[in-house]
This record gives sequence, C-alpha cells and structure tokens, in this order.
Amino acid sequence: MANPYSDDRRVADSLPTTWVDRAPRAIRPYLRLARYDRPVGFWLLALPCWFALAAANVGTGLGWGDLYYALLFAVGAVAMRGAGCTYNDIVDRDLDAQVARTADRPLAAGTVGLKSAWVFLTAQCLVGLAVLVQLPVPAILTALAALLLVAAYPFMKRITWWPQAWLGLTFNWGVPVAGATALGTPFAPQIVLLYVASLFWTVGYDTIYACQDKEDDALIGVKSSARALGAHVRTGVAISYAAAAVLAGAAGVFAGAGLMFALGFALFAAHLVWQAGGFDPEDGADCLKRFKANRTAGLLLVGAFMLGGL
Repeated sequence: MANPYSDDRRVADSLPTTWVDRAPRAIRPYLRLARYDRPVGFWLLALPCWFALAAANVGTGLGWGDLYYALLFAVGAVAMRGAGCTYNDIVDRDLDAQVARTADRPLAAGTVGLKSAWVFLTAQCLVGLAVLVQLPVPAILTALAALLLVAAYPFMKRITWWPQAWLGLTFNWGVPVAGATALGTPFAPQIVLLYVASLFWTVGYDTIYACQDKEDDALIGVKSSARALGAHVRTGVAISYAAAAVLAGAAGVFAGAGLMFALGFALFAAHLVWQAGGFDPEDGADCLKRFKANRTAGLLLVGAFMLGGL
C-alpha cells in the first residue's frame, strides 16, 4: 500500500527552482514544511541578530568572537525559523487548506502526517538548543523569555487584527538576545531602539505580504493588518516603515555611529521608501517581490552599523 504522506507538492510562493526540488523525494515535504524552498524567512530572522551585534560593536569593530556569534545566530535562525513554521502549520493546518496560497503546504495537503511533524519540530528545536547553550548566560535567559511569544503567535490571527505586531515582537527577539550576548544586557539604549525599530519594520513588510491573502482571509475569518487597514494599507505600511527608519537612526546615534553609518542608513531608508511608495496591494506578485526585497533592506542596515565607527 502506498504511503499517503509520500507525495510532494510545490507551494505556491516557493522559489521557481531550488535545491529542495532536487532533494530525495521522501524528505522534500519536510524541507517544504520548514520553508527551505522560501529562504527569505531565514534572512529576516537572522538579520535582527546581526543588527544588534553590529550596533553593539560600533566603537570597537567586530572581532572573531562576534563573527562566531553571528554564525551561531545564522544556524539558530535556520533551525528556529523551520521549527516556527512547522509549529505554525501544525496549528493552522485546517485554515491553510482553505487558502489558495497555502493549500499545498505539507500538513494542509496531507503530504506530512501530524505525528511526523511533531517529531520534525522536536528535532529542529534540539538544533536550536545546541546553539542556545553556546551563548552567554544573559543571552540564554533573554532567549528563554521569548517562549510565550512564540507559542502564542499562530493563534493571534484569530484574536487580533494586528497579528503582524505580534510577529514583530517574536521575530525580532534576536535583537535583545544579541544585545545580551555582546553587551551583557538586552536593555542598552541602542538595543531597545533597534528592537522597536525592527518591530515596525516587520509590521510593514508582513502587511505587504498579507495583502496576498486578503480575500481568502476574509472568507475564513482570519484577521490581518492588511484587512484592518483596507484602502489605507499603503499609508499604514509607510507609517510603519517611517517609524522603523527613525528608530533605527536613533539607535545609530546612541551607538555613537559616524558618517559612514549615515550613508548606509540613507540607503536603507531609501529602500523602505521604494517599497512603501510603489507596491500594489492588489498585485500579489508585486507584494511578494517587495516582501522578499527586505533581505536587501536588512543587509543595508547591517552594513551601516558595521561601518558605523568610520
């Protein structure tokens, strides 16, 4: 008898071709469950960690120890983004089956069984734990404080019109973790400002992303900032991005960044202006393109802080 969980389905907004499509067929659904065919999420989870590491070292520059932590945060981002997506799909499997863009996700489509998904989730969390225990104690304690945020996130779209704000609180927790790693505390002014800036950045880019699902979300009763803002969605994204830019700039000032930071920051701000000013909320392909472009926006801000001492 054929295994009902052996089939592989490409998800609608996957990259056209990736190494996932060439992986052994038996493991492809698990790779898709963890979103390895949609790598922008790994970047968006790692970048806030790198913001904070670079901002914490504006005056001294990044040493080999900082680069080691940057690598750890990259590995942790891959593991925990995959774990978060797996957990989210476990909770949302029935909703995902009713939305065109998500109907082919492995749990919604039945290409991965529920018990197998829990085992896979556990394995990814163990990788994240292996990364976590290599961090300083203040960073470990800061990271553990995020568990409630992570556990609650999949349910927010049923509770609030602003699940994007909860995602911002959760997805950018790497900022205080990296701050605690580099400075011994998550409460340094530049770290707090960066965390709030990153929150607004996430609200902006995830609102753009949510525009793809407005009609389906309305049919099944799922809430989002894109639906809440309605005809004013572009204004809402612009306000979120403006707040992100102002707060990130203030973080640079508190970090003691110099002229080269200002140049890199200007490029970051210009990228946000391009996104907010030009996206078409009725064009799903355009929304996806601008959402994915936030990898570049984030790298510009990392570069600004890395050059901040010049």
